[in-house]
Order: sequence, then structure tokens, then C-alpha cells
Amino acid sequence: MERLQKVIAHAGFASRRKAEQLIIEGQVKVNGKVVKELGVKVSSTDRVEVNGIPVEREEPVYFLLYKPRGVISSVQDDKGRKVVTDFLLNIEQRIYPIGRLDFDTSGLLLLTNDGEFANLLMHPKSEIEKIYVAKVKGIPSREKTKSLEKGVKLEDGMTAPAKAKMLSMDKKKQTAIIELSIHEGRNRQVRRMFEAIGHPVMKLKRERYGFLTLHGLKPGDARELTAHEVKQLRTLAQAK
Repeated sequence: MERLQKVIAHAGFASRRKAEQLIIEGQVKVNGKVVKELGVKVSSTDRVEVNGIPVEREEPVYFLLYKPRGVISSVQDDKGRKVVTDFLLNIEQRIYPIGRLDFDTSGLLLLTNDGEFANLLMHPKSEIEKIYVAKVKGIPSREKTKSLEKGVKLEDGMTAPAKAKMLSMDKKKQTAIIELSIHEGRNRQVRRMFEAIGHPVMKLKRERYGFLTLHGLKPGDARELTAHEVKQLRTLAQAK
């Protein structure tokens, strides 16, 4: 189910704000009945009309992008910086990222025009595993990596249990490469977790999202998800 004004905007009839105005003015019908309330939600089977013209829904599409560093996880940026949709220029549908990766973080990011699917994956109860590889300053002790696994206290509360694995260390440069697996999706969570144990992140990459990986892709590459992959993600999110 999606908000009526969002469906109208996605179909290209008007901006979200203009779509709200059309609803308030009584120019929108759902299944033949005029709707004037902004809170109404519609499903894919509902018939929506604007001034008697049927609203054609976009076909849902799903993409996996290997987001490079230095790119904004958005569809536009008021500072003129590169955004993730710049790497999918030949897509007719109005796609947007599911969640976000920081400007300085690279790795696996999903994009879609399917709001229901995006909300399902981002819901806190979905708990889809996300695996990151971080290069950090200093070499964390086993005690500190265990604290990541138990949960660390951040300003917005304790993190859920995670999995941490030391991949390598450079004693001369005093840096370490650590793999961290989390199920949450808080803002800048991985960076904040490492800061909390005194080892700031120098470089960060999301290598896996559920069962999806970056295999065969280079930074800036994208591919469409298969129908089976989409179904698997739905099942994974709903199973939690």
C-alpha cells in the first residue's frame, strides 16, 4: 500500500505537493469515488484517476549498484555532487536508493521504485544481515572486538549484537582490516561503533546485503536484480 499522492507523483502527473493539492480539490478518484483525504493509501489493484485520466503505474524495477566513494545516496544534490542515480541514466522509472551509504562509504546499494519493497527491507524487524569491511586506525584488542559483538553504547542507544572478525593488521602502520556484520541500519552506524571503541574508520565498504554480493562488479557498475532475487529478499525480510 502506498500513499495516493505518492502514486500520482510517481506516475508523472505532478509533484508530490501538487498531487496533494489535486486530492484536496477533489480532482482524484479511487475506484470511481472522489477522494479528498491525504492519508488514503492505495494498492496496485486500485484504479486511480486524475481528472478522469487513469494513472498508469510504473513497472517495479530493482537494481544493485556498486556505489563508489564520493557519491551521495540520493536522487539529487543541491551542491551538484554525484548521486547514485547518475550511474543508472537509461532507466525510465523514477528509482531511489533503499537506505543509504555515507558519502565516503563504498559498496552494495539497492535501488527501486517499489515503495512497499523498500519499506519492507528497511523495517527494523527485517534484520537483513549487512556485512562491511572497515580499515581502522590502530589495532583493536580482542576485548574491543568482542564489545562490538556484544553491543556498544551510542548516543541513540545500545547496538544489537554483531559479528566481528579481524581480517588483517599492519603493525608498522598501526591499522587493521575488520569485517563487521550487523542487522541494524542506523545512520553512520558502523563508523560510530568503531569510534565508540577508539578505532576510527579510515575506509569503509559494504560487501554484502543478505545473500547479495558485489561479485563481478566494479565501482559504478550496476545490474538489475532477477525476479528470484527479489522474491528471496522479500522472503528473507518477512521471515524475521
